[in-house]
Amino acid sequence: MKAADQFHVGIVVDDLAAAAAELSAVFGYEWCAETGAAAKVTLPTGDTVLDLRNVYSTTTPRLELVQSIPGSLWQPAADSGVHHLGYWSDDVAADSADLARHGYEAEAVGTRPDGTPYWAFHCSGTGPRVELVSRQLQPVLEQFWANGGATS
Repeated sequence: MKAADQFHVGIVVDDLAAAAAELSAVFGYEWCAETGAAAKVTLPTGDTVLDLRNVYSTTTPRLELVQSIPGSLWQPAADSGVHHLGYWSDDVAADSADLARHGYEAEAVGTRPDGTPYWAFHCSGTGPRVELVSRQLQPVLEQFWANGGATS
């Protein structure tokens, strides 16, 4: 992983629409369509299904607003809501192992049906939470951001 692979800052919020509207009014951010679905997630306690919802800015630097999920790692921070730094990863499993060697514990992993991880969240006691996102998703997300999430 390299600093240049960092592509977004994730902010957990209780109301996606209100947070997006505020950031638009104050800073001029524009937004893609909201996305989300029930997703199988592997947590340290085992597999579960969570309703993961988010919205990305089309404006850069890129922000990701994430709908809060009480009782999960997706809860707003007490002071700012800044939740994670998102990085592209050429190999989520290998980068996850490297983060673990540096003291970043795995909090959640999303896997493809074949079991291959395509995203993961890690945290340490001293650094920011990190989200790894498979670089295979980069062209899909870049197209999504370019057209604002419109489906045609």
